[in-house]
Amino acid sequence: MKLKQLTGGTFLMGTDDKHGFSEDYEGPATKVNVGSFKIGVTTVTNKEFNEFIQATGYKTTAEKYGSSFVFHILVDEEKKSEYDHVAGAPWWLVVPGADWNHPFGPNSSNEDLMNHPVVHVSLQDALAFCKWSNTTLPTESQWEYAARGGVSTEYPWGTSLTENNQFHANTWQGEFPWENSKEDGFIGTAPVESYEPNNNGLYQMIGNVWEWCRNPRYVLLDDFNTNGYELNEAPDKGEFAIRGGSFLCHCSYCNRYRLPARNGVDCHSTSSHLGFRCVKQDA
Repeated sequence: MKLKQLTGGTFLMGTDDKHGFSEDYEGPATKVNVGSFKIGVTTVTNKEFNEFIQATGYKTTAEKYGSSFVFHILVDEEKKSEYDHVAGAPWWLVVPGADWNHPFGPNSSNEDLMNHPVVHVSLQDALAFCKWSNTTLPTESQWEYAARGGVSTEYPWGTSLTENNQFHANTWQGEFPWENSKEDGFIGTAPVESYEPNNNGLYQMIGNVWEWCRNPRYVLLDDFNTNGYELNEAPDKGEFAIRGGSFLCHCSYCNRYRLPARNGVDCHSTSSHLGFRCVKQDA
């Protein structure tokens, strides 16, 4: 796992723009102090997570539960009718046998996806990997500080998702959730070093997969100056923050692929667009 050293400082976290959802508490933009830390150049890959599994024999949440959420377009057409779907979101299927090693269902494999982000990992799974690798998860303030790379724009590369008529991240094109035109080259996840890195040399802080953070969901921004949000043990309940958006984000449904955008899910949640990257605290 490649880590990049970042020197701490003060930055403007969040936004005063009204491009997000009021319930996400993206503002007001707040000066937040961040200490120096190291952060993963990429999200944790299937290859790296496999090394963890081989070394520890760890069983993930999805493996214990026996199922995980898979986006419908990734599931074999003839199998879709066999699976339950999420109420109000029929594009999410509950697929028995889906897990980090079988990302689309029991007969699938990640053998050809070793350089893609690991998915179907819960907060507990991410923290278990961190404990093994002597790292931790970022807080939202660390994540946004790293993702911004010194910019104040909505995206690491500028003010538009397709700045200079180019794709800079793996997101959804077409009519969500039923048709993806694949203009950016990907239907699902992309290799972790796809697209150009941000000013900090970090890949895909925006799009591809959501990334777990170690603070509860929707903490007020000014609280990041006073609370370190250390998670020494994996929580057994509650919603925790995720950041960065995923390959499913689209302006018509979820525009949370912006730098200040916030989201969160239950700590036990696993799905085909949820991964993580690690940080290492400076002494």
